[in-house]
Amino acid sequence: MSNEIKEKSTTATEPESAVKDTADTKKKKRRRRFGDRNDGRKLRTMIPLNRIMPYIMARRSDAQNMFDDSFDVAKTDAFCRQKVKEGYKNFSFLHVLLAAYVRMLSQHPEINRFISGQKVYARNTIEVVMVVKKEMYSDSPETCIKVEFSPYDTIDDVYEKFNATVESVVGETEASSFDKLAKLINYIPGLLLRWTVKLLNFLDYFGLLPRALTRLSPFHGSFIVTSMGSLGIKPIYHHIYDFGNLPVFIAYGKRRRENIIDDDGNVVTRRIVDMKVVTDERICDGYYFANAFKTLKRNVEDPERLTVPPKEVIEDID
Repeated sequence: MSNEIKEKSTTATEPESAVKDTADTKKKKRRRRFGDRNDGRKLRTMIPLNRIMPYIMARRSDAQNMFDDSFDVAKTDAFCRQKVKEGYKNFSFLHVLLAAYVRMLSQHPEINRFISGQKVYARNTIEVVMVVKKEMYSDSPETCIKVEFSPYDTIDDVYEKFNATVESVVGETEASSFDKLAKLINYIPGLLLRWTVKLLNFLDYFGLLPRALTRLSPFHGSFIVTSMGSLGIKPIYHHIYDFGNLPVFIAYGKRRRENIIDDDGNVVTRRIVDMKVVTDERICDGYYFANAFKTLKRNVEDPERLTVPPKEVIEDID
């Protein structure tokens, strides 16, 4: 990374530091209470209907909602090209989407909830999960990365954190921590492995999984994202998993062209990226989901909004 980029990043985050100090002070005041987990705090003031829904729909696969949307990426592509000119290597739509999602969670924290043990929790962190190839050819092994972000992160912060994590695993011959864990589990014989997974599920139900495991697990996090566009195909609706606590799965596809009629009645060609989303509907209501993803769309289509930290970060209820 060039010194120029580091200097720009430092300058961009200077006002953020003071805000972060305030936020950290608030977090220290919130003590862990009985029923909280190491990756989230139990929500105790929810309305009765929302508290009983995880018992009615006990599994995440019972509660899957699916929707799709699309982005006009004219401004987004121009923004990415400008970032590349400034020296941000491989800056892409993915960085914009990640930054927009982090910003969305800073303003709509209910989307960062999860269900475990039929209880609703507010996640303590923002953790993004993605599967990447170690090298770009068909037989290359895949690995899973998890990146932790702050709700105060700008798009430059997201770029640096995400790229640092990717560079630590892509092209490396040495196994990552996730690969080592997967290899260790792979040594367990099939029948015993089945009971091992049941044990992990049991421990997770009661919030007893060690934080070291939930940090590595690709099934525990704020959301998981996959790029179908890098494969040159349209996005798919990808299921969310009953194991773990991931509440949202996002897939986006390749760019396409679409003709629309503007306000003056003229036919205009737009560059579009389609997105398909699968959510756990138990974490919040449909109205809240709709408003949150409208925020996501506005920020993806106008990424200049993401170059400065949010004026405030909204916390979830107690």
